[in-house]
Amino acid sequence: MKHAKLLALFVFWVVTVTSCVTPKEVNYLADLDPAQNFPLNNNFEAVVSPYDQLRITVIGMGTEKELAEPFNPFGTAQAATAQNGIGYLVDVNGNIQFPIFGQLHVQGMTRIQLQESIRKRLVAEGYMNDPMVDVRFSNFKVFVLGTSDGGKVLNIENERCTFLEALAMAGGLDQFTKRDRIAVMREIDGQMVTHYLDPRSKEVFNDPFFMLQQNDVIVTQTLGRKYVKDVFDTTINIVSLVASLASTAVMTYILVSGKQ
Repeated sequence: MKHAKLLALFVFWVVTVTSCVTPKEVNYLADLDPAQNFPLNNNFEAVVSPYDQLRITVIGMGTEKELAEPFNPFGTAQAATAQNGIGYLVDVNGNIQFPIFGQLHVQGMTRIQLQESIRKRLVAEGYMNDPMVDVRFSNFKVFVLGTSDGGKVLNIENERCTFLEALAMAGGLDQFTKRDRIAVMREIDGQMVTHYLDPRSKEVFNDPFFMLQQNDVIVTQTLGRKYVKDVFDTTINIVSLVASLASTAVMTYILVSGKQ
């Protein structure tokens, strides 16, 4: 009887420790005042970095359609769109090899700046009078590690993603994720910089890492009590299986003994 009571107390303690979570520990933006506004950087634009993949399309209108073709070596300007433009890999020095122009240094430019730079050069050097240039990132991805299924790669089509949006796209956070230890890892000037954000606080809106950049990595950590719960659940399952087998064996023995 004494051992049974101790076991019951132990089970109660484990269940309490592993399952009791307060709203303050898990709720997003728990300290947010609904009447309070936070200005966001709506002018945010990703800048080109080494190893980015760019789609660049030059389009000529009217009589200039054929003039644009040399700048679209994998298709005519008439067929080219923002979705199927040419892929240019930015090398380690921040350059791409562009038709006719040769090497272009694009590192540090925004998408709009690169578009305008190519357009102006086309006009200035007499290739076209009124070209249209479209530049898109074809590899704007954010990586999330530590989710329940191991990790996810998020493809950001509009080239704009906030920290909270990425968490939502990854499926959210379970109750065993450390809210105050969510890391955003970003390569800056050749170094991997790690910054921690807490989605429970409204201060996340003021964090410089709130607006994500291409190839950012979000890493979450699991609370220790999750592993305690997993071990406890496994132990209970094993005990239940052993008890079931033992019960079956006893019943079988009783039935066999009764027939003799």
